[in-house]
Amino acid sequence: MKINIDVDGNYEETEINIKCNAMSDELEKVVATLRALDCKLTGKIGGLTYIIDASKVFYIDTVDKKTFLYTESDVFETALRLFELEELLPAHDFFRAGKSSIINFNKIKSMKSDIDGRIIVAMENDEKLVVSRQYTYFIKMKLGGLSHG
Repeated sequence: MKINIDVDGNYEETEINIKCNAMSDELEKVVATLRALDCKLTGKIGGLTYIIDASKVFYIDTVDKKTFLYTESDVFETALRLFELEELLPAHDFFRAGKSSIINFNKIKSMKSDIDGRIIVAMENDEKLVVSRQYTYFIKMKLGGLSHG
């Protein structure tokens, strides 16, 4: 892979051009990472790649070593792994909810305590998700239930 960088103060905005003879999984991952930096994600449905605004994602889940982005009505497969998405997405909006899931806090409609310290959250699309006990700290912080220190 050849990388060229042209720095010039006359450019109004950063532009990234990719020239390739074929799309590869590696290249899909690079594009997905770049889009996430702009709070845009890429996901596939039926061989088509879509650009998804991260704020439209309700939650992210990993099943059988594949990562999926769930919006209100669609499920997209992404080339990024869960830990990569966790690093890329805004920490004030997205949080780890379990070993294989990340939730968009802004898409939570309601929540209730469950057994063993877990929290059941109902999303705006009425889907219910479980926040594992070890990850409830973020929600408690957001709601002002814990203090720093």
